[in-house]
Amino acid sequence: MLTSVETDLIRALADPLRLRIVSLLARETLCTTHLVEETGARQTNLSNHLRVLREAGIVETEPCGRFTYYKLRPEVLAGLAGRFAELAETARTSEQNKRACP
Repeated sequence: MLTSVETDLIRALADPLRLRIVSLLARETLCTTHLVEETGARQTNLSNHLRVLREAGIVETEPCGRFTYYKLRPEVLAGLAGRFAELAETARTSEQNKRACP
């Protein structure tokens, strides 16, 4: 069973715009201005999505003058990917287990 932290991560990544943001940040550290340009989202909407990603621990901020840069925390995604890999392996090894119907 997934933990509440893993469930929160999945919820945070389930939104298409947030997933797009994560994909962009996987390539480089970007400020809000760059993310607005890349996604076409409004700044206020983007800020709300970045807050969700930050609260989930997926991204972290880096102040730079009057700008705030965002960068991905790859260890968080790697941990979630590892959990899914474990689930897949469990499913592979239990393919022959079938509970009898009463």
